[in-house]
Amino acid sequence: MHTAIRFLEEGWNVVGLDNLNDYYSVDLKKARLTEIRKVEETGKSSFEFHERDLNSDVWLELKNLKFNVIIHLAAQAGVRYSIENPMAYLNSNILGFQRVLDFVKDSKCTKFLYASSSSVYGKNAKQPFIELDHCNAPESYYAATKKANELMAYSYFRTNNISSMGMRFFTVYGPWGRPDMAPILFANAAKNGETISVFNYGNQERDFTFITDIVEAIYLLSQQKFNGAQIVNVGNGSPVKLMRFIEELERNFKTTISKDFIAAQNGDVVTTFADTTKLHDLTGFKPRISIRQGIKEFVEWYKKYNY
Repeated sequence: MHTAIRFLEEGWNVVGLDNLNDYYSVDLKKARLTEIRKVEETGKSSFEFHERDLNSDVWLELKNLKFNVIIHLAAQAGVRYSIENPMAYLNSNILGFQRVLDFVKDSKCTKFLYASSSSVYGKNAKQPFIELDHCNAPESYYAATKKANELMAYSYFRTNNISSMGMRFFTVYGPWGRPDMAPILFANAAKNGETISVFNYGNQERDFTFITDIVEAIYLLSQQKFNGAQIVNVGNGSPVKLMRFIEELERNFKTTISKDFIAAQNGDVVTTFADTTKLHDLTGFKPRISIRQGIKEFVEWYKKYNY
């Protein structure tokens, strides 16, 4: 949603594709579409939406359109859910990615960007995570599918000369985020006086990256010329302790959240920490939203949306 809006505001015509599945609230997804339509109504550019699955014949409907940029952000998300439902990830993240790759090849689009994940680094990479690190020990099936996407993109460059930019996102948060992720789960608890589960007894650190910084990076990367199967970290470059994140939520809600400290779950890593040197070298951009500012904006949206 945020990416579509950014491109619309810059005067691009945008075609959106999403199956609106029920992994989480369909109403939330439809509300996001409404936000996009509000921008489209300004008349600066157009938005065309297809409620279709990646593994469908939607590509035949799109084949006559000329795309300057293709940005693939669709996937079955969630580390823990991937342990319980690996087939959902195979169908969306592997087979769906294959359909996108073939469309990029057939459309002859020269700018293809796609979402990878910091989860590919696993537990063994040194800190901070650098794009050249070997990522051969994924801690979850989700992470394995994202690493597979990078290898698939690389093979398509070698065999079909398709250049790509794989963006390893680091713990994205902000307005309109997924309701199964910690920020909204914790915000719900703050609002309703509920107890939250704090994994690994609160010892985790995450490179929390605010959504506007993510979108700025996507947009700037899309404006660059790139050759080969590129990989770039898109993170804040400054890990924050999970307890600090919770404290900022408590400060903004003016409450204390009840906490249940428990062991880490399968698939979790202790710390994520992005080296963002390559992102800066490519675009001149460094993420700039602090955790204090990001949480403030997130909570303001949360209260307004009345989750």
